[in-house]
Amino acid sequence: MKVNFFKAFDYFIFFSVLILVTTGIFFIYSSGINSEGLNVSNEFIKQIIWACIGIVLMIFMTFVDYRRLNRFAPFLYLFLVLILIYTKIFGKYVNGARSWLGFGGFGIQPSEFCKIIYIMFLAWYFERTSNEKEFKRFFISVLIFLVPLGLILLQPDLGTASVYIPIFLIMSFVAGVPLRYIFLVLLGGSFTILFAVLPIWQKEIAHASYFFINILLNPTFSLLLIITFGLICFVSILGYIFFPNKRYYYWIAYVSGIIAASLIFSKLCGMFLKDYQIKRLIVFIDPSSDPRGAGWNIIQSKIAIGSGSLFGQGFLEGTQSHYRFLPQQSTDFIFSILAEELGFLGGLFVYFLYFIILMRIINIIKNTSNTFGFYIASGILGMFFFHFIVNVGMVMGIMPITGIPLLFLSYGGSSLLTAMLCVGMLMSINSHKFEF
Repeated sequence: MKVNFFKAFDYFIFFSVLILVTTGIFFIYSSGINSEGLNVSNEFIKQIIWACIGIVLMIFMTFVDYRRLNRFAPFLYLFLVLILIYTKIFGKYVNGARSWLGFGGFGIQPSEFCKIIYIMFLAWYFERTSNEKEFKRFFISVLIFLVPLGLILLQPDLGTASVYIPIFLIMSFVAGVPLRYIFLVLLGGSFTILFAVLPIWQKEIAHASYFFINILLNPTFSLLLIITFGLICFVSILGYIFFPNKRYYYWIAYVSGIIAASLIFSKLCGMFLKDYQIKRLIVFIDPSSDPRGAGWNIIQSKIAIGSGSLFGQGFLEGTQSHYRFLPQQSTDFIFSILAEELGFLGGLFVYFLYFIILMRIINIIKNTSNTFGFYIASGILGMFFFHFIVNVGMVMGIMPITGIPLLFLSYGGSSLLTAMLCVGMLMSINSHKFEF
């Protein structure tokens, strides 16, 4: 079926994205201006090039029938695994993570592009297993989720890896995975992070000694704790098998299994993640605990946003960025520059554009009749929402610093092209919404 140009395009999404990308270029330019008013960076030129390529890819993807990609999803997922392994071995170190592939002066971050493939393959799997047993379906989907997550954590790139979590949770929910299984992942991940950060929190922020945290720090006691909860889980499973009417066996196994697994994974996090990466997760609680280290970013960002007031200091008039107080100001903290120079109203305008994009995605999800497209759009919704809420919360000091860019605004070709491809795929889904 030939797709009509005007029918395929979602002009609300298209122009919202175009405005955000254009705004991003202006403030990437602003981030390159120093205190003397001189431009010391060519990042805005690179971003213009990436934006032009992204627009072409977005339009191209709009007129590709996304359903044809269904058959290639397993092969693309295999490619995802291989490219992440290759990146771990041969990638370039950038900001403490081996997550980039460089070709001369050109570099890409494969884990960004892999988000699209991950969404497609998970959608492919959920579509084909709607009649499978619930636990089997959940278990395999978790394996699909853990493979790229683990490979990205090995780089180690905590920020990019974290984006895969909300994608999995939202796609699992819309795919009809029982909530008790979804909460298994959600609670397990939450306890893993908690057990991993508590020792750093005790040392760097609390400056006190707590009995339970000291147990976690002691290898012998923490091992005994893992074995204890593991045995409780095992015995409870046996109890549920032989006495299926006794539901409390199920819930004892559920809770003890989560705790045992979280303790194990927290140890693995401690092995692969650096102390400074873990510290970023908690320093937002008290940035003053390390004002010249991990807390510096949050403190300077809050100063920049606060100084913007209602109307801002004016374009190119920001002081925090031009005097280089803001770190990574063209990427992770681009919103801080925007809020400083355009004020509360400028930030509100960005919020409004994201609101339009997210609401249009929800509209596409509600109206599509194709299951594969339904799942893909849900995954993209989770990805866009997480990027927005975490980045904006991070620069305001109410969310942990994870190194997640603000899509469409932050400098970076890989994240921008990934987002533009996702928008093109959304419009392709929208244009075939009445086709199974």
